[in-house]
Amino acid sequence: MVENRPYRNFLAYLVLTIGIVIVAFPVYLAILASTFDAGTIANGNMPLLPGDQAVTNYTRTIFEGASRTSREPVGGMMLNSFIMAMGIAVGKILISILSAFAVVYFNFPFRKTAFWVIFITLMLPVEVRIYPTYKIVADLGLLDTYTGLVLPLIASATGTLLFRQFFMTIPDELLEASKIDGAGAFRFFKDTLIPLSITTIAALFVIQFIYGWNQYLWPLLITTKSSMQTIVIGIKKMITTQDALTEWQIAMTTAVLAMIPPVLVVIFMQRLFVKGLVETEK
Repeated sequence: MVENRPYRNFLAYLVLTIGIVIVAFPVYLAILASTFDAGTIANGNMPLLPGDQAVTNYTRTIFEGASRTSREPVGGMMLNSFIMAMGIAVGKILISILSAFAVVYFNFPFRKTAFWVIFITLMLPVEVRIYPTYKIVADLGLLDTYTGLVLPLIASATGTLLFRQFFMTIPDELLEASKIDGAGAFRFFKDTLIPLSITTIAALFVIQFIYGWNQYLWPLLITTKSSMQTIVIGIKKMITTQDALTEWQIAMTTAVLAMIPPVLVVIFMQRLFVKGLVETEK
């Protein structure tokens, strides 16, 4: 029997509370700053209670943008980031699940070699292959396009490994039963594997959506038009080296808006996300 020691529970909750405060306080300050005017933030005496400029700041940020630095509305930046994040998440899932299906359920020459070649790419970060990837995208005329933003980032060794490990836990009897019923490879994949993989798909979707939403280096390289920049690049452009030129209320409002889509994705898919990461028996 596990002993119930109240002081240990209190200590655990105390440490957890302190950690939450440390992480959440900067977010709270950003939300506060988005409700004040530039003068209140600049003088360093910002109260710890919300101001009365929230509607003005958010309306201006979404539809107008920062007049001194980035003149593009943040609403357009969020749309670009959303399209990029969704494209990367969906593309990575499709390629990963199909490649894992091929590696596990098809016998072809050098099958294991193909998997290990895919796995080795985990050691190569995006920065290592950034120049040749940029050269190919530029030669194909994909600069300043959604295709150029999404296509080079949809291959995922992590997703392939995740689906492969899950497919290897599925009993062979299910495959044999599908064959007895006259199901082909595609029907087995569609009617059996995909329904069983829902939690894994959800977990990978959340991870890859946030990965795509937070991309900075790749969009910075291939977008030259202000209308194609993502919200992460927009925040960087709003914060200049001279404090006098930075409209901090707009920058903080943009930062708050940038947090909303990833947070909503995690909230709405939390249950499936946790199951996909920790569930061992499907």
